[in-house]
Amino acid sequence: MARLITDQEKELAQSMLRSAKAAMLAVEDCSQATVDRWCQAVGWATYNEETATRLANMSVDESGMGGREPTRRAKIAGILRDALRQKSMGVIEEDLEKGLVKYAKPAGVIASLIPVTSPYVTPASIAIYALKCKDAVIFSPHPGSKNTTNETVRIMREAIGSLGAPPDLLQCVEKPSIPLANELMSICDLTIATGGPAMVRAAYGSGKPAYGVGAGNATMVIDETADIEEAARNTRISKTNDHGSGCSADGNLVVEATISDRLLDQLQKEGGYLVTPGEKTLLEAAYWDSEGRRTANTIARPAATVAEIAGFRIPAGKTFLIVPEDKIGKEHRFSGEKLGTVLAVFRYSGFDAALEMVRQIYEVGGKGHSCGIYSFDDDHIHRLALVAPVSRIMVRQPQSRANAGYFTNGMPMTSSMGCGVWGGNITNENISLKHYMNVTWVSRPIPEDRPSDEELFGEFHNSRNSRSSREVIHQ
Repeated sequence: MARLITDQEKELAQSMLRSAKAAMLAVEDCSQATVDRWCQAVGWATYNEETATRLANMSVDESGMGGREPTRRAKIAGILRDALRQKSMGVIEEDLEKGLVKYAKPAGVIASLIPVTSPYVTPASIAIYALKCKDAVIFSPHPGSKNTTNETVRIMREAIGSLGAPPDLLQCVEKPSIPLANELMSICDLTIATGGPAMVRAAYGSGKPAYGVGAGNATMVIDETADIEEAARNTRISKTNDHGSGCSADGNLVVEATISDRLLDQLQKEGGYLVTPGEKTLLEAAYWDSEGRRTANTIARPAATVAEIAGFRIPAGKTFLIVPEDKIGKEHRFSGEKLGTVLAVFRYSGFDAALEMVRQIYEVGGKGHSCGIYSFDDDHIHRLALVAPVSRIMVRQPQSRANAGYFTNGMPMTSSMGCGVWGGNITNENISLKHYMNVTWVSRPIPEDRPSDEELFGEFHNSRNSRSSREVIHQ
């Protein structure tokens, strides 16, 4: 049973809220150019290679998860790019034909729940969008990476403070707890919850507006038209980025049977290790506990570490584990989300079979999140898009970086991805600048735009009674 919040924690939450509101009040008259400079300062302070490398190493030392190379820092640059290209105060949109003008205003004080797998990139990303809108943020870190998140926020406070902005626009809880996080969510204006299902459920139960994310189980369809070298290379990039810590990292490949052997060969050239049936059994026992929960010591760990925990060794240079699989269902655990360096590979014959396998995989988990396809057949891409229960589909791209926006696609840059009603979220969109603001719509009169009754009701216009309407419907 979870403990109750202490009086000290309640007072801390209220004190941080007061400080955040005072900081927002102090900057309410600041110009667009001023806040843009704050965003640039925070961006550079966390993006520069020296600092990003230090924070990446600090994160690995603290949580044991992820990689020491700051590969995910590109997300900070991308979010800054998107933020700088948009207005966030005053008039942000006009539609003269409809007589509409939209004005942006701050959302307020944001409670930001930070996952253990992204303790420095996610805070920096959220801070840029929040500062752009003159919001304040109270970060609640995961206990397993609290020092890294606190250090990230310290760096950002110093960056905006050097420009004369109130540092308390960005605050971080030093001793996080579930009761304190719940209290913050209940008193702040908005929650952005980037993390596991329990965290997201708590955010939605706080009584305040919240943007949550859903679980991933990224599945890539690779058909007979695919460029096999490209598909294998991008799979390796996505699967090994930060040791597969992201919910967008490839989890399953659904491969057309006539190319599957060639793809497996190419995946191995890219650093994949094809596990034997015996090693697959060992890996499953190490990767999940007896109740089907992922074991913490195998999440976002190097492939060699995971193999050693499972009880076998892999050659030097192998960076991800390939598991051939032909069964899908909750009892077949390799068809679910993996959060690490393990990749399940399924074979199909006939594209209808591929679509059915995708449907079955998302019944196991990951509905609403994302999938992808390596194909040059537009009909295949179209058919997948028609039926896949996901919010985003990447075509011929490394899934883990493309989903959240990249410099070679048009997706909004983000560190938080909504999964729609499928995933228990309020939006399917990438959580980006527009989600950090309130918007006032101003409507002026326009010439009347009212179709005639004949146009609106068509064949049902002037029907004499409901019975005759029913008869028309059944004809």
